[in-house]
Amino acid sequence: MTAADTKSPDPPVTSPRQPEEHGIKPTREPLRPSKKNSGSALPYLLIGPAIVAIAAVFAWPLVKTVIMSFQDMGRRELWTGATPPWVGFEQFTNILTDPQFWDVTWRTVAFMVVCVFVTMAAGLGTALLMQRLSTWVRLLLTGALVAAWSMPLLVSTSIFRWLSDSDYGVVNSTLSKLPGIDFQGHNWFIDPKQGFMIIAAVVIWGAVPFVTVTLYAALMQVPKELEEAAQLDGAGAFGVFRNVVFPVIKPVFQMVATLSVIWDFNVFGQVFLMRGNKPEPEYELLGIYSFQKAFVSSSFSQGTAIALITVLLLSGVAVYYLRQLLKTGEVE
Repeated sequence: MTAADTKSPDPPVTSPRQPEEHGIKPTREPLRPSKKNSGSALPYLLIGPAIVAIAAVFAWPLVKTVIMSFQDMGRRELWTGATPPWVGFEQFTNILTDPQFWDVTWRTVAFMVVCVFVTMAAGLGTALLMQRLSTWVRLLLTGALVAAWSMPLLVSTSIFRWLSDSDYGVVNSTLSKLPGIDFQGHNWFIDPKQGFMIIAAVVIWGAVPFVTVTLYAALMQVPKELEEAAQLDGAGAFGVFRNVVFPVIKPVFQMVATLSVIWDFNVFGQVFLMRGNKPEPEYELLGIYSFQKAFVSSSFSQGTAIALITVLLLSGVAVYYLRQLLKTGEVE
């Protein structure tokens, strides 16, 4: 018999007994998640000042605009404080039956479409280019974009007015150096089409930085593995962008494009400043048209009615933008 045969067998493995089996109760109950106090007023107190500020800055003026659009307020009512007479839908009827309003509306839509298309194309192209730049060049370009974006509107319009000046403008002198072209003394604003080209350049120049930086941040979220896999499958540069990159950045692209539509549809300062604070009828967009009716023709109610119609035209775009935000939140 060996020592292994005489070794006592191992004791059976038993599970540890719970305290209740020995008649001992646990000294404390297990931790449970505490229930939130749904009736607490603290969240409402914290958000209260913001709601009051928004109501004072946006809600109350909007209510006054709606009320004034159903009245006939002129200089006498404005100076004396008398209650303007109610005219119902007369202001809206006069506006919607005015051919000039529809000319201004279509001009605004065409201007917005051109600005948004060029802005999104230039912003996306610059964002794609930033991916291929070295670090210090990309940082330098980003700084230049942020500087251009933060430049005040008055300064940027003054620069473009100087660039397009008929006597001392850099654009005319540069084009005149080309063979067979003489642009010395050329006034770009005699023809509204050429004038809107300069105004659109101001709008696009100020909007491209935001679009570029936002889309570049979205491009950084595209997995490199997917791009490499598509390249191994034989996809070209355009195929990789179409089938891999763009589906990832599409939600951000749609939101930025929607914001650009809203901003470019409401362009006011660029036109107003480029035309020396006195825009001609050929340069009227909806914002300028509403301003002219209200403060030049002293038809305040008609000006507010035009502004309200503009809000209604943009409400569909705003709803689409909110839906995109909700979809993005659900995906995340």
